[in-house]
Amino acid sequence: MPRSSRSLALLAVLALVPGLAACSTTVAMEPAKLANDPACASVISRLPSSISGQERRWTDAQATGAWGNPASILMTCGLEPPAPSTLPCRSFDGVDWLVDESQAADNRYTLTTFGRSPALQVYLDFDNASSGDVAQALGPLIREYLQPTGSVCTAASDTTASPTP
Repeated sequence: MPRSSRSLALLAVLALVPGLAACSTTVAMEPAKLANDPACASVISRLPSSISGQERRWTDAQATGAWGNPASILMTCGLEPPAPSTLPCRSFDGVDWLVDESQAADNRYTLTTFGRSPALQVYLDFDNASSGDVAQALGPLIREYLQPTGSVCTAASDTTASPTP
């Protein structure tokens, strides 16, 4: 193989390596039904580079975010606003969250914004990330870009300083 051909082949391989490395760290996720809502684009474009000491990772679905390796925080924007629920509803810094503790035995739970459109959901491994850190990091974006629907947490026992139980 002539020297110029080897150089071109080497350049082609070197050009592919960063792309292949980037693909290996992508987190596979599914977009929500309303993922194309412009409010989600505003939130996604402003996501923090880290939450609870977990670094942000790329995802393969519109309006999603992930942090940690392995991913311990998974976020999806673009859900239908949830109806009133029997799940605990917690307020934190102006954002109401429904807290699904059904996977607490596995140290995981789900936070879903309540009274915002579109809704945003966070799946959290609480061995590696704090719900308070998540609420603090995402709260300003939620308050600014996801529109209030008029629904709020109502029971006095459902309003606490943090979305954790």
